This record gives sequence, C-alpha cells and structure tokens, in this order.
Amino acid sequence: MKKFFDKFLSEKFREQTERIIVGIAILSYLVHLLLIFLVSQDIIDLTSKLTKNPISAVYTPFSFILIYEVFLLVFYLPSSTSKYIGKQYEIITLIVIRRLFKDIGHIELSSGWFKLENDLQFIYDVITTLILFFLIQLFYKKIKKQDNAEISRTPKEKIKIGKFIKLKKIIATTLIPVLIILALYSFINWFIGSIQHNESHINSFKNINNIFFEDFFMLLIIIDVLLLLFSFFHSDKFHQIIRNSGFVISTMLIKLSFSMEGLVNNVLIVGAVLFGLLILVIHNSYKNSTLPDH
Repeated sequence: MKKFFDKFLSEKFREQTERIIVGIAILSYLVHLLLIFLVSQDIIDLTSKLTKNPISAVYTPFSFILIYEVFLLVFYLPSSTSKYIGKQYEIITLIVIRRLFKDIGHIELSSGWFKLENDLQFIYDVITTLILFFLIQLFYKKIKKQDNAEISRTPKEKIKIGKFIKLKKIIATTLIPVLIILALYSFINWFIGSIQHNESHINSFKNINNIFFEDFFMLLIIIDVLLLLFSFFHSDKFHQIIRNSGFVISTMLIKLSFSMEGLVNNVLIVGAVLFGLLILVIHNSYKNSTLPDH
C-alpha cells in the first residue's frame, strides 16, 4: 500500500498527470471544434446541443480539467482536511463554469432577456461563479492562518496526527481505483442511455453536468463521515469535531444541489461553500480564544 501511494500520489506523478491531462484537454478542444465545423457544413449529422456553437467546445477540455481536479482532491486528502474540502469547492465551481460554456449556445439576445429560462440560468451561473471564487479565496486565507497556528504541536499530538495521516493515505490509495471504476461506469451508462430511446434513460441523464459528479459527491460524503469518525482517535476537541461535522454538511449540500435545477441549484452551491467558510472562521476563532478545549 505504501509503495502504491508513493508511486501514484507522489509529486512527480502529479506533475506527469498534469502534463498528460493538459495535452488531452487541448486535443479534445480541437476535435470538438472540428466536429462543430463539420456539423455547420452539413458534412456530418449530430443533434447534440454541444455542436451548435464554437464556444460550447470549451465544455470538453473543462471536463478533463475537472478530472485533474478530482485527482488533486485525492492527492491532498492525506495532507490536510481543509485543503481537501477546498478542492471540493474548486470542483463544484468548475462544474458551474463548465455549465456556462455548455449553455452559452442557448442564449437568446432579446428584449425579454429576464423572462427566458436559459438566459436567466446563465445570469445565475455568472453571479454564482464570482461569489464562489471570492468565497474560496477567503477559505484558503483562513486555511493559511490555521496552518501557521498549528506549527507548534506537542510530541503526543504529532504521533496521533501521524497515525491519522497514515489512515488517510490508505483511504486515498483505495479511492483511486474506486473513482476509475465509477467514472467508467458513469460514462458507459450515459453512452448506452444516449443511443437508446428509452424514456427512463433520457430522464436519468437530462443534465449532462451531473454525470459522474453526482455519484462522486455521494462518495465524498461517505469518506467525510469516515474521516469524522476516525478523527476522534487523535482529537476529541470540541472545535475540531464541529469543524469536521460542518465540512460533512457542506459536502451534503453540494450533493443535494445536483438534484435541483435553476436558482435553487445555485443557492445550494453558494450556501454549501459559505457554510464551510463560516465553519472554518468560527473554528479558528474558537481555537485562538481562551475557551477550554473540552
């Protein structure tokens, strides 16, 4: 297990993976643009909404960038719970941005801009992206302050944390094949549903943004709960228990957003990140106060 972790979650492997994903993203973008051109010239016949506007081609490379972000989430899992949660927020933000590129081809420039569903959703997503970007910036600032405050630890605390990190490494290494299987299953299931005319399949994959990531965040909830339970072995401090519990709730809100549409979806996403940020702010304030740890 240790050799597997050292090989597949090392800094060297991360850099190699980054180069490969960027290369695939660029290639996929060019292929998508080519398909759009062929469709526009009636050389091939595709009814996908992603082949009507050249801007929609950005959707494809963004999908590969999201795959890399998922890898980074696993990569940072053993090092810091807060950074691991921050990566979750980055992923859901990129999903919103990817949705912008997908839906931009359906915008109708007219006097009734604020009455059309697609146009309103575009506005919601633009505003949501700005808010999320700002909240994530604040979140990482609070993480930095937290890391600086945790430099000095007792030898006993270091031993307990060391054991917890080993456990997170085991979870991270186990997570890699699980995510690969989940991604393959989601893609194959979507592909089968897209070529069939079964109504249940069509309804199941009405929103292409939900493919893989809806199940992915369900898996993250399970992992977050496991981390919460195992964290009791190295700390029973009230503020840490509340922080970890709050992060679980934040992930649940993100997962819930996939089952909602329109403004409710955006509100849930922003609410999830805002809740996580407030939990971290209160945690840091509580930790630095004169209140007892128990």
